[in-house]
Amino acid sequence: MSNHESVYINCEIGEEFTVPRRISIGFATILIVCALWYAATTGLGLIAPGRFPSPTETWSALIHISGRGYGGGDLAMHVYNSLRLVVMGFIFAIATGVPLGLLMGWSRRAEALINPIFLIIRPIPPLAWIPLAILWLGLGDAAKIMVIWFSAFVPSVINTYAGVRNIDRPVLEAAYMLGMPKIRFITEVLIPGASPMIFTGLRLSLQASWTTLVAAELVGAFYGLGRVLNVAQQDLYPGMILVGMIAVAILGWATTRLLGMAEMRALRWNTAALAAKG
Repeated sequence: MSNHESVYINCEIGEEFTVPRRISIGFATILIVCALWYAATTGLGLIAPGRFPSPTETWSALIHISGRGYGGGDLAMHVYNSLRLVVMGFIFAIATGVPLGLLMGWSRRAEALINPIFLIIRPIPPLAWIPLAILWLGLGDAAKIMVIWFSAFVPSVINTYAGVRNIDRPVLEAAYMLGMPKIRFITEVLIPGASPMIFTGLRLSLQASWTTLVAAELVGAFYGLGRVLNVAQQDLYPGMILVGMIAVAILGWATTRLLGMAEMRALRWNTAALAAKG
């Protein structure tokens, strides 16, 4: 039974954690953290309000941005703008990175031609592209999408390439011996065989997209969670800073969950297809 199809997780000590129990434990952990947060900021006063907001201050900031708005828009507007930029940058990254990784992993000639250039640009931090992106594309969304694209592009290429190279050699040799057309070879051998590593790259790319978005929106953004964080920092508004951070965390978690659901469906289809051919 695969990890994606398991209903429970077997721990090393033999204890089985059902899905409802895992949810209950996670919920209890969140309640404990919130209780400690309240005790440290409000109950015992161990942390000064200017350094870290209390739950009451954070809730007030949430009501503020949800109602009157903050940083040029309300919470829904900021969330929509940030989510749109992440989705667009992420889609462009996987649309270019996954095919390039497949090509480099499949063809030695393509790897010899492309890899030197890729090795040069790979160490460049995504944030280092912000000045050029603004110079080329201005302060609009296109510059932010470009920076997000680069941050997500690199992990998708690396993991797709590794996935192709990890395909069992006998599988590739059998496909060559059968004279399988290139299109069928790509869709029925290359992509299914590399799928686990491809999805690993997609998860890393999605995480990088959210991390880079906040930094990209700190400069020249009119809307977005990054702008909320920037304005709140200038206003010395810790409660609003925490609201922006929590919003990014929730959106990152939600999009990762959606990607995980897509991975489960894709890998289940992959397993069934390989079993049918086996």
